[in-house]
Amino acid sequence: MSRCLACTRCQKARLLLAQRRWSPVTGGRNLATVASEAMTLDKDSRQHGAKLLAAAATVLALSVIQFAATRAVAQSAARLVEAKATGAGSVQPAPRTPQPGTAVYETRRGDTVISVARYYLPQTSFLTSGELAEAIRGANGDVKTFLKSGQQLTIPGILDAPVVEKAIAVPKSFEVRAIYLTGLMAASDRGMKIVRRWREAGGNAVVFDIKDSDGKVNIPFEHPLLGPHRATIRDLSKYTRFLHSQGMHAIARIAMFRDERLVIAHPELAVQSKKTGQPWRENGKLVWTDPSQIEVQEYDLALAQAAAAAGADEIQFDYVRFPAEGDQKDAAFGFQKVHPQWQRSDVIADFLRRAYGTLHPRGVLLSLDVFGIMAWQRPVDLAHTGQDIVRMAKYCDVLSPMIYPSHFFGMEGYDKPGDAPEHFIAESMNRFQEITQGSGVVIRPWLQAFAWRTRTYSPRYIEVQVQAARNEGGVGFLFWNANNDYSKPYTAMPEMKAAKGRYFRGDELSAMRASAGDSPNLIH
Repeated sequence: MSRCLACTRCQKARLLLAQRRWSPVTGGRNLATVASEAMTLDKDSRQHGAKLLAAAATVLALSVIQFAATRAVAQSAARLVEAKATGAGSVQPAPRTPQPGTAVYETRRGDTVISVARYYLPQTSFLTSGELAEAIRGANGDVKTFLKSGQQLTIPGILDAPVVEKAIAVPKSFEVRAIYLTGLMAASDRGMKIVRRWREAGGNAVVFDIKDSDGKVNIPFEHPLLGPHRATIRDLSKYTRFLHSQGMHAIARIAMFRDERLVIAHPELAVQSKKTGQPWRENGKLVWTDPSQIEVQEYDLALAQAAAAAGADEIQFDYVRFPAEGDQKDAAFGFQKVHPQWQRSDVIADFLRRAYGTLHPRGVLLSLDVFGIMAWQRPVDLAHTGQDIVRMAKYCDVLSPMIYPSHFFGMEGYDKPGDAPEHFIAESMNRFQEITQGSGVVIRPWLQAFAWRTRTYSPRYIEVQVQAARNEGGVGFLFWNANNDYSKPYTAMPEMKAAKGRYFRGDELSAMRASAGDSPNLIH
């Protein structure tokens, strides 16, 4: 009861008890009364003390709760202050005014340089988020990858309007020295390095996929037959501008009638099986559209027009043919009902006539990839593919036969044709020149830049092919490597360039632009 000493009620009880204890005793009854009163007072005192203890405990508990709540609020306030990078005595930086061609972005928690670059990429002149990220670091004092909240970043390369790039018209006799890039590689950081490396080596052109034989479309393109898709070349106009800034002739490749994606989505457009009435398969694979279907032709032609409108200088048709393998007798095509007198070659020639008439007025070249074996004009090859070289030459500017030495197995008495590049390049080129004589078409071959079925692949292997093609009237060349590995051409090109005219003339796109009074478009 020590915590109750100051209680007024207790003080009065103790005083009364003291008085009665020390007063004269007159009899037993008075003593008993005093004792009884004393016990009653003591009991009241104990009960009152218990109540006070309970009250004190309640107050203590409420104090603890209030203290905890106050501490939590304080901690929360501290965190909010930290997130905003403010505190006692701190001053918020004034908003930065963006300079022309830039934007200012205030970072948020969780931002990184690459995430900011991805967000702003469509608004800039940069092709890849990697390039833009490096530019952001350079414009902001080499900021770290992980950004603090509240930082103000300068974003360089902001465009006032979308890039509009036009094709650079060149004569069909322009000497192209090109490499091939897949659509996935083309507009990547690595792909751009390949382009710059090729330029340094002496190249002046790039062939890049806007649609490959799996049917994947690599550029933004809207069409009822296509639907949603992921474009690896996000802005074709930006890409063609980049190629032009590097002195590169831009060749957009379209794999035409072999289109796996289209036939899976629209089986009614596939070659049909006579036996089953279902889509026909080439060696078990559902990959071929019916080249005589007008919907298929118009789809590919619309894609070609989109590429031309975005600055491609040349449209290249690959797989512009009928399927050459599989059960040919079981394959049914639409033209057999509509034009029963036609052959496959009639379908191809008729389509090319329309395509050439559509694309040529746009100032772009049209080139066609054809089998190298077609130089031998075997009836079976013509019947299957429909590639009548004489007729095709009338409706294009350039023919590009695929005359890879390693692919001529079983021909001309060579057990290993891949090790005889000089013979097969020269023989193929000579035959194509004879077939197309008088047509005015340019023969620009695809050459082998890979080691398949040859033990002699080397920089010298490259040089032999280029020289053999030129000696037989070829104008320029295209190097094919499915993996985009051009280490051997990189080595061979400077040596061929130093020979001054022995391997190639050395035409440059810059000379074409100067003659047309055009100035280069710059891109980062």
